[in-house]
Amino acid sequence: MRRLQLVVNPSAGGGRAGARLPATEAALRSAGHDLVVTPTRSLEHADELASAAVADDRIVVAMGGDGIVGRIAGIVAATGGVMAALPGGRGNDFCRAAGIPADLSSACALLSGGQVRALDLGIVSSDTGEAPFLGIASIGFDSEVQERVLQSRLPLGQLVYLVSSFAAIAGWRPAQFSCTVDGAPLEVRGWAVAVANSGVYGSGMRLAPDASMEDGSLDVVSTAATGRLRFARSLPKVFRGTHVEDPSVTVQRGRVVELAADRPFRVFADGDPVGTLPCTVTVRPGAVRVVLPDATTPPPPR
Repeated sequence: MRRLQLVVNPSAGGGRAGARLPATEAALRSAGHDLVVTPTRSLEHADELASAAVADDRIVVAMGGDGIVGRIAGIVAATGGVMAALPGGRGNDFCRAAGIPADLSSACALLSGGQVRALDLGIVSSDTGEAPFLGIASIGFDSEVQERVLQSRLPLGQLVYLVSSFAAIAGWRPAQFSCTVDGAPLEVRGWAVAVANSGVYGSGMRLAPDASMEDGSLDVVSTAATGRLRFARSLPKVFRGTHVEDPSVTVQRGRVVELAADRPFRVFADGDPVGTLPCTVTVRPGAVRVVLPDATTPPPPR
């Protein structure tokens, strides 16, 4: 039995989290957990709920999109608590990267038998403040795709990321990115620069296939200019992680990454806008404790 506080965004995933809430609550209560259920109205409200849960010696269980999972991770890391995550959003990329089952009953069962592991936390720092993330922070083409995803009202489910990607290609013009990785210059004219903690975004795109949330470093993936058709053809490869074999893609590792570009982009992380350019992305090794599958257990098929 564990003391849990479920912080859920009922509107996440087009209402998916809200629809799953009764079954989730029933599964956790039937397992004998001491459970408090608290729907959240906003990310700021989620901050308050998570802080209160840690103060009450409860594990904060985030259920919603990747944005709320990353946001709660920042609060839990700052307050010395423990968190868990259940799939309830559209992408569920943190759950995918961490080996948390997509099946609701299996994911709930993990809260009884899982182990607490320390994961790295990414931080985006800009003029708008600091924002924590668990997945990937990116600028450039990725920013334009995420803007389209946020504006989309089509019932596409997980396909919204792929459809938005192809739509953004049509009007794209290369950007000049002037960045640094641990002080070393990174100049790229092309599509995007992304800083990966988990390595997965966009409903299963394995942008940084070798990234780990437990290695204390960030994988920096930059994509140089190519023709639109060639870039479009390479998009499906991202789901397998084989796009990194293309000469236009470069992967580096570091702990402090500065990002800038020749035109304005919003910085997106865990599916949400979290800052503006220029910005600095850093990693806090082992900063957040999360209930996860045993590290020696193979991840479930996705």
